[in-house]
Amino acid sequence: MYRAPSELLQAAFDDPVLDAQQSFRAALKALAEPGTRQPLAVVAAVDHLQAATYALCLSLLDNDTPLWLAPAFDTPAIRANLAFHCGCPVVEAREEAMFALLDAAALDDLSGFYNGSERYPDQSCTLLVQLDRLDRGPALSWQGPGIDGNRLVGLPLKPAFWQQRAARSDFPRGLDALFCADGEVLGLPRSTRIGDSLAEVA
Repeated sequence: MYRAPSELLQAAFDDPVLDAQQSFRAALKALAEPGTRQPLAVVAAVDHLQAATYALCLSLLDNDTPLWLAPAFDTPAIRANLAFHCGCPVVEAREEAMFALLDAAALDDLSGFYNGSERYPDQSCTLLVQLDRLDRGPALSWQGPGIDGNRLVGLPLKPAFWQQRAARSDFPRGLDALFCADGEVLGLPRSTRIGDSLAEVA
């Protein structure tokens, strides 16, 4: 069994139960109302892991949720704290991950992440994406369940992400994504349609 070096550990939520519940509800609401920002519980950052991203990890990950780490997050401090506070196994193969912890640089390639099956689309991998901010990107039209008409959302993402997402989508199969920054989370479920075509983000 992996034992985290004590010198790398730091405190997590002040109130583990209530704070985890608050952040879990925020994540659910973010996916139920795509493109809206939801506040997460306060927690200190860990190494390159921002406070918002760490709060999401603490509320979603446990012993039964294999996690894949992008290179930016594959550090001793992050591994140690996720192992100690969440207990989630870190996997090397993308196909084995229920969650993937990504930064903007890792969004150019989403290949390998499981996008569910026709019978169990909800078992697809969920992307936890850390960004510097949740706005000031190209304003794209989002449509689908949880959106009244359409919603303009300006995530600062490169066209490659949208192209990769489209390549992995065959509804009801697809990848759900939760974007984190500045103490908030914004959801992009696989049911959300972006614009009329990829030309909008090219």
